[in-house]
Amino acid sequence: MPTIDYAEKEINFKIVYYGPSFGGKTTNLKYIYEKISPKVRGKMITMKTEEDRTLFFDFLPIEFGEIKGFKTRFHLYTVPGQVFYNITRKLILRNVDGIVFVADSKKDRIADNVESLNNLKENLADQGDSLEEIPWVLQLNKRDLEDAAPVEELLKVLREGDVPYFESIAIEGKGVFETLKCIIKLVVKKAKEKEYGG
Repeated sequence: MPTIDYAEKEINFKIVYYGPSFGGKTTNLKYIYEKISPKVRGKMITMKTEEDRTLFFDFLPIEFGEIKGFKTRFHLYTVPGQVFYNITRKLILRNVDGIVFVADSKKDRIADNVESLNNLKENLADQGDSLEEIPWVLQLNKRDLEDAAPVEELLKVLREGDVPYFESIAIEGKGVFETLKCIIKLVVKKAKEKEYGG
């Protein structure tokens, strides 16, 4: 649920990039951070663990305007992909407004993707949420690899219902902003419908 800062007249949304380790979550956020104007973005904060890291930054996108006179600010997070950092994942998921699930397209990572998606569902359930209630987008990353699984195969095991999906090559920026814009639209739409009377 978005938080409202009445002093600054801002509505704050939390978007979490989730997925298996080394699937492209960090690459997504770094690319977004580098391309957003320093005038509208906050500082990037990195929390390093032994084998992984968590990134965070926030920004005010001009093109998404206001909701009932309040500016919209988006806080983007990545979760550590390593399974033994599950407590950190749970903390980051708290009060999430939208999720981007970044799947690794490599054929030998399909099981890792499924495991990570199931872990996401379990962690959401532990806090009384579900993917049916929270807007989410599926990103199929690393589409440039020779050993990338066919899109249909990945969708079969990862996509639920009509959840939007995007093919990406995050290291080149392909599909990165398309994914971000889609999740922002879904999150804002839900907020307008649910909290702010449409």
